[in-house]
Amino acid sequence: MASLTVRQLDEALKKQLRLRAARNGRSVEDEVRTILRGAAAEGDAQPAAASKPGAPSPRRATLAAGTKRVLLIVGGGIAAYKSLDLIRRLKERGIAVRCILTKAAEHFVTPLSAGAIAGERVFTDLFNPAGEFDVGHIRMARETDLVVVAPATADLMAKLAGGLASDLATAVLLATDAKILLAPAMNPRMWANKATQRNLAQVIADGVALVGPNSGEMAEAGERGTGRMAEPLEIAAAVEKLLGAGKAAQPLHGKRVLITSGPTHEPIDPVRYIANRSSGKQGHAIAAAAAAAGADVTLISGPVNLPDPFGVTIVKVETAREMLQAAECVLPVDVAIFAAAVADWRVTNAGAQKIKKKLGQATPGLSLTENPDILASIAKRKSQRPKLVIGFAAETENVAANAKSKLVTKGCDWILANDVSAASGVMGGDRNTIQLVTAKGIEPWPPQTKDDVAAMLVAHIAAELEKK
Repeated sequence: MASLTVRQLDEALKKQLRLRAARNGRSVEDEVRTILRGAAAEGDAQPAAASKPGAPSPRRATLAAGTKRVLLIVGGGIAAYKSLDLIRRLKERGIAVRCILTKAAEHFVTPLSAGAIAGERVFTDLFNPAGEFDVGHIRMARETDLVVVAPATADLMAKLAGGLASDLATAVLLATDAKILLAPAMNPRMWANKATQRNLAQVIADGVALVGPNSGEMAEAGERGTGRMAEPLEIAAAVEKLLGAGKAAQPLHGKRVLITSGPTHEPIDPVRYIANRSSGKQGHAIAAAAAAAGADVTLISGPVNLPDPFGVTIVKVETAREMLQAAECVLPVDVAIFAAAVADWRVTNAGAQKIKKKLGQATPGLSLTENPDILASIAKRKSQRPKLVIGFAAETENVAANAKSKLVTKGCDWILANDVSAASGVMGGDRNTIQLVTAKGIEPWPPQTKDDVAAMLVAHIAAELEKK
């Protein structure tokens, strides 16, 4: 009966049935039975409409208008496990994600796990008849706003630089006209290899964007250096920056933002210094969030062991005086956020040589001089004062009272107060509990990650600038 029905159909509909059957890995007769069963069960009066070549799948049709789509290519490296968290981070930001796993990547993550998080089928094979019946790799290359390769292995970078298309991932990379973002990940010696650096120079010249790699411990025992894949939050921020378009998507679009971060090191002699326990994590998170919101961000960073946020101009300094000078050079800006934990004092006359400890000699005295107050210096400027000047109050007691006093004495607009006592774990940790202190009062924020604090602060800044 099915064969008789198919023979009686016109040629256009037969072609649609053959394409649909090939895509689903069924015979034409079985495909007809499936359609009829579906029509009977669901009351679908036009089952063939969904089988038109190139017609959007039901999942694609449910995407809200304006939703951005990322095609994530997962390369074969130990860092591939981070790609699962990256999918989640992108989806948290309202970005639709479709995945391609290379054959090597399947040794580290499975299509099932990636597909479950992405909520879409995962693609692995260039010659899969279910995906290539309508030249699927070309369709995937077109149906995306951004292609992200994470991890981007040395092999994938070499193929991209050379224009090879030996598998699904490289074929899509060669066929796409969308922007490409690479998150390199490999052993430090592989990264430093001259061939890799040549390939890197080529892909950058071709207009490919990069995030990372970072420095630190590697998967191999005893290995350390540059080659760690950027963290998922860093990659997500880079994606938002590249996808952002217009003021609605980027509330700080067109705004200039100055941020200080980390500690300062005030030399005692060539090998010793006065400092504090600041890690710079909060300041760097604010810089990344502001950049993702479309701002032109300059981050003045003291000595930290953190990767540079994507899309941010970095100025690295050591001392408080250098930080103040750098901040003044960045002006004028719309917003200045002083998250750095600047040393209050410096040695009046730092030793030109290492101060030696000698048996029987008295402990050397250190004459201290007060450092310039960077927050007050910018907040009290008569010219080129930013519209919004924000400081931090890192306190160990009487947090709210000390912050309110600081707001007045420094002349700034807002103070973000937090408890940095040892028990809080804020210094060097990943979480923070903020009280936003303004002339109108105190707004307590919930305990949250430093990335969430940064996002919340950026939202408040955007709202305040909109009012002004």
